[in-house]
Amino acid sequence: MPRTPVSRLLDADAPRITFGADYNPEQWTPETWADDVRLMREARVNLVAINIFGWAQLEPLPGQYDFSRLDAVIELLHENGIAVDLGTGTASPPPWLTAEHPEALPVTADGTRRAFGGRQGFCPSSPVYREHALALVEQVARRYGTHPAVKLWHVSNEIGCHNAHCYCEVSAAAFRRWLEKRYGTLDALNEAWGTAFWSQRYAAWEHIQTPALTLATGNPAQAIDFRRFSSAELLEHYVAERDLIRTHSSVPVTTNFMVTAHIQALDYWTWAPEMDLVANDHYLDHRLPHPTAELAFAADATRGLAQGEPYLLMEQASSAVNWQPRNIAKGPGEMLRNTLTHVARGADGISFFQWRASVQGSERFHSAMLPHGGTDTRVWRDVVDLGGMLERLAEVTGTRVVAEVALVFGWEAWWITDLDSHPTAELRYLEQVHRAYEALRASGVTVDVVAPGAPLDDYRLVVVPALHSVSDTVAERLERFVAEGGHAVITFFSGVTDEVDRVRTGGYPGAFRELLGVSTEEFFPLHAGETVRLDDGSTADIWTERLHPRGAEVLASYLDGPLPGTPAVTRNAFGDGTAWYLATNLDSAALTRTLREATARAGVALNPALFDTELEVVRRSGPQGDYLFVINHGATDARHAARGYDLIEQAEVDGVLEIAAGGVRVVRLEPEAAHTSASAPRPDETNETKVTS
Repeated sequence: MPRTPVSRLLDADAPRITFGADYNPEQWTPETWADDVRLMREARVNLVAINIFGWAQLEPLPGQYDFSRLDAVIELLHENGIAVDLGTGTASPPPWLTAEHPEALPVTADGTRRAFGGRQGFCPSSPVYREHALALVEQVARRYGTHPAVKLWHVSNEIGCHNAHCYCEVSAAAFRRWLEKRYGTLDALNEAWGTAFWSQRYAAWEHIQTPALTLATGNPAQAIDFRRFSSAELLEHYVAERDLIRTHSSVPVTTNFMVTAHIQALDYWTWAPEMDLVANDHYLDHRLPHPTAELAFAADATRGLAQGEPYLLMEQASSAVNWQPRNIAKGPGEMLRNTLTHVARGADGISFFQWRASVQGSERFHSAMLPHGGTDTRVWRDVVDLGGMLERLAEVTGTRVVAEVALVFGWEAWWITDLDSHPTAELRYLEQVHRAYEALRASGVTVDVVAPGAPLDDYRLVVVPALHSVSDTVAERLERFVAEGGHAVITFFSGVTDEVDRVRTGGYPGAFRELLGVSTEEFFPLHAGETVRLDDGSTADIWTERLHPRGAEVLASYLDGPLPGTPAVTRNAFGDGTAWYLATNLDSAALTRTLREATARAGVALNPALFDTELEVVRRSGPQGDYLFVINHGATDARHAARGYDLIEQAEVDGVLEIAAGGVRVVRLEPEAAHTSASAPRPDETNETKVTS
């Protein structure tokens, strides 16, 4: 089924940015519903997600269904011109299911069976859960499949957030079936898992268990296959719900991904092709050093999952969340900047969790579009302003983000690189990805996030951070890209193992030795807090390695540490292109400087006026024109060269765009200005773009 454009969900003749929230009317009285709908119209809300956690209301006892309240809510929304994203209600089973079938509860790695009372309290492989969940979906889809209010189907919710990995006997049996289908024979499995080590060779399928906690470290290949299985098991159930819905409805079906810093359970590269449109939930994470940069990365990654097409932001927060150690409220204009970052990077739909702030339950202090304080609040005024702004940006919908640089990122790579028994516990995959992304963002470079092995023909530069496990196919595709004139930057601990995490012998970085023109004989991780100096004035930490050039040019070497005089940064001519190797964890300034040089050498236009500023500039382009998004995350006013029409201020821009501190601007560029913006000056050319304060 072809992807459904987000902007066409509401009206096929008039593309619009969808705007709304999760709505939980079951928490409120019908009198409150009427007030909610009136305020939704004031805020220009046009799409709300309902029945996300409605199972216990719809089926209070097995087989006893009551749709009266959901009927009333859907009719009320429809009468007021508000479309429905209808949940299947299967995200959390009702009390009766696990009370009558406690074996359906999930078991953790320590063998503990968790109790009812949170959410997602079920084993993904449980036949009891699946049978009752699909029975509910059948009832909901048959009843509302052709209702004109329903514009989108929402399967479950944040699938795998809490229960992705279950270690019960039912899961073990399902794992064995998955393994037998994957490998065919026990000999093939034993070879892939390296079970000759520690007397782990299996002689019967029934002897294989889930990788629960062991006294010593477990088998890494088994651990990775269990993660693959767990992702596939949940996807299988998503597909079952989706296909059942399709027997009653022609409306698109999706679920909300969690492309974010602390959720790694599902391989979304395998999930995305099954979605009628790609949707994501994202919340600022104040546990990270650069939450706004991570937001931009997540937006780019979500767009990558959508193959460059616009996506739907299914959830974000109007202000604080409730689940971090310190739940920081958003400052003036921050919610608007966060939202426009998503739109700039490809979102054609914006939604929040949730519409009205709950007064009970564990999320009662999570922010909402309508806060506890009501309408006489800054949050509410910002929500109303945002609704009007998104209406003015409707013409942007359907355009695509323009990028000439790709950043390789994968969930499997995340799982594998973060396993134990590696050279250092300080190397964390996502941190390396974020560091590379932040260095490019600090240089004003827009990035497409792509899967390992993705087509690279549209890019000038590909950045590959810490891609530890690499198949021959992935390695060959990157080699071909460089040989045909592309440029690549690969960082340490890449290419070391194959797709089953078997070490490639003959010297590191394994799969990339020939491409990079180097060979490493041994890793030399650094002590905690230890740094080394390089002869180009930079410093590094975490990692060094005994590297030998095999044709590569040495750009920087260590002055001290365990390997003085050893190359740390190299560049290799390969075919018609160039491949860089960063064999250490360069300090942020050095990493940024190196990636800027690689970007410029790749022929990507750079604008030095954007370097290390808090001005975010992204371009979306389509048949209807080019649009420049300029977001000022700084505390001072800024200026940026642009010529066209400002959709937010509804005013002409004649060469210089003024962006107030904390402000945002979206300019429909004149054709000549669009070309100029797409080809910003090189560092050695006259720079006509100014950023001042």
